[in-house]
Amino acid sequence: MTNRFLSPFVVLCTVGFFARMSYAMARTPLLPLFALSLGASPKAIGFVVGASTITGIFFKLPAGALSDIYGRYRMLFFSILIFAFTPFVYYLVTHYWQLVGIRFFHGLATSVYGPVAMAMIADTAGDQKGTKLSLFSSVTIIGNLIGAPFGGYILNYLSGNGSNSLQHFHIAYLVCGIMGLISFGFTIKLMVPGRADTVHTKNSPGEVRRKFFKGIREVISDYRIIITSNMEGVQNLSVGALEAFLPVYAVTVAGLTAFQAGILWGAQVVTTILAKPAMGKISDRYGRKPIIFLGMWICAIPFACIPFTQNFYLLLFFASVFGVGEAFVTSSSAAMVAEFCKEQHYGAAMGTFGSIFDIGHASGPILAGLLLAHMSYQYSFLIIAIILIFVSFVFLLTIREGNGNILKQEV
Repeated sequence: MTNRFLSPFVVLCTVGFFARMSYAMARTPLLPLFALSLGASPKAIGFVVGASTITGIFFKLPAGALSDIYGRYRMLFFSILIFAFTPFVYYLVTHYWQLVGIRFFHGLATSVYGPVAMAMIADTAGDQKGTKLSLFSSVTIIGNLIGAPFGGYILNYLSGNGSNSLQHFHIAYLVCGIMGLISFGFTIKLMVPGRADTVHTKNSPGEVRRKFFKGIREVISDYRIIITSNMEGVQNLSVGALEAFLPVYAVTVAGLTAFQAGILWGAQVVTTILAKPAMGKISDRYGRKPIIFLGMWICAIPFACIPFTQNFYLLLFFASVFGVGEAFVTSSSAAMVAEFCKEQHYGAAMGTFGSIFDIGHASGPILAGLLLAHMSYQYSFLIIAIILIFVSFVFLLTIREGNGNILKQEV
């Protein structure tokens, strides 16, 4: 049972930290190495790794909408069940193609959890939506940041710098499961007796369907929600492109080591984590729109500059500034989306936001790869930067923040 030292928000952040740590461990680097050990080709490994992203694109919106009908805690509980127990299913894998189905199902956990948790925060944050959503996001990013290298360390420790056996992967996935079970334990704390859920429904299946589609229709027909969500989607397109090709550029063009390439990406992630809570507070006080617009430019300029230098310290500077720009955009966009929609449709709004987010992230490496197949890094990165600047003006000219400010005053 929660007490004054463990508020629902703190418990929800703890749930997110361990859930995302477990998920990150299961994905990187365990998953591709596990598939490789089972004889998967590079093409098959890419399909295995990408399976969970496909889940997010298609299921985040309906998952959020269902939480508007059946309640946040029920849907959260369902997602954490998947986080907690799916790692043990990897024990049953004997052929790499089985990983596709498991990853698709495992991805359902983040597809449900992401929009539902954000809607839970929006339900209770009042005029602190930017602050709390940003803080929550930073905590889950830290979980991701710790989970991946921790999984690699476990494999390295078990192998003794030799090759990994099937048993080594089983042990690593056991640790993933333990992290998931810890998250599950904290979820139980949230479900205390007497806590009001968002909606209790005893409606007929027909009435549930009506509410489900009504919520989705009202959200996706609001151009403000779609355009604001697209800000993070397009910004995340540049994140996906940078994630895929900054290490390649650093090693093959700039002549840096793989370790230095890792530092460049780590610097971007760390600056985002550090800047997000502060930017969330600023957006709560001074408004979302100027923060998002400025953030798109802070991302676009260093992104375009990266392929024009091979100096490690300049690349480190550009990657860090890009991380600050990411914090500007992501600290405000989700909060602004929440303010534009009706409170009973927060779940559908966060689901729409999450689906666009995943589409952007998945499209980034694909677009960058297509551009690089026909032109240099300089022109490829410049084109993506121009896309960021173009959509920032679309946002500036089409979105008015007045409704959001009125809503904040009424909450």
